[in-house]
Amino acid sequence: MRTLAVAAVQTTPVTYDLEATWQRYAGQVRALRDTFPHVQLAVAPELMLAAEAPLLEARAEWMREAAVTVPGPLTDRLCALARETGLWLVPGSLYERAADGRVHNTAVTISPQGEIVATYRKIFPWQPYEHTEPGSEFVVFDLPGIGRAGLAICYDGSFPETARQLAWLGAEVIIQPTLTTTRDREMELVCARANAWTNQVYVLNLNAADPAGVGTSVIVDPEGIVRQQAGPGEEVLVDVLDLDAVTRVRTYGSAGINRPWEQLARYGENIKLPMYGGSYRPRPSSRP
Repeated sequence: MRTLAVAAVQTTPVTYDLEATWQRYAGQVRALRDTFPHVQLAVAPELMLAAEAPLLEARAEWMREAAVTVPGPLTDRLCALARETGLWLVPGSLYERAADGRVHNTAVTISPQGEIVATYRKIFPWQPYEHTEPGSEFVVFDLPGIGRAGLAICYDGSFPETARQLAWLGAEVIIQPTLTTTRDREMELVCARANAWTNQVYVLNLNAADPAGVGTSVIVDPEGIVRQQAGPGEEVLVDVLDLDAVTRVRTYGSAGINRPWEQLARYGENIKLPMYGGSYRPRPSSRP
């Protein structure tokens, strides 16, 4: 079996205090390692390490005050923490100051060896409210001997193109740090299930806890079934994802019936997609 043991920490930062937030985060990661020694990957909510405030307390200038370079001192600390704990880390996202001075909402993945293996800039910022610059490339990364994961951030999940492209790139699980404080959270949960079912992947959508967010984080399986859902407060979702289930569902269908990826591989090249100026191109490994 190809299994990935995950811990999704639905928590909150210390508002506008970067150092206190770092200490809180690092303490939680160490506690995860000690409490759940089988866990391999720890995930935090969107903008956790940026110490962002709840929506109506936010300051427009904080984005630039909290922005860091990648790599830089903050990612150095993350790399050291990963080496110390032996965990894969997806520490939510942070404000990244790019070389051109623009600020992105960026998620990074750190390996247990303390290396940055993936950097993803949020392609669909929550506009008009979020003022970071959008990225332009979808990102996946390999967990050696286990499988492949894709990164998405919050509002990315509202665009079907995100999950479809990550699945096309080979992702078997989509890790989606989120910071949602509004009542459209219900729609995000609908999207998480739909993205999982239509692409036959796991979706780990981790929101911040109250008062930073409204919680209700979910882990959804490749058949669109919610394995776990949190409440509004602080808690940890620990699960062991069977990535071979992705292969099973894509081979035999959701509920043993529906096989959208197999059908795309069979007929996709003949489907014109004028919105994208082309047509579907099957991955070599997806051909029946």
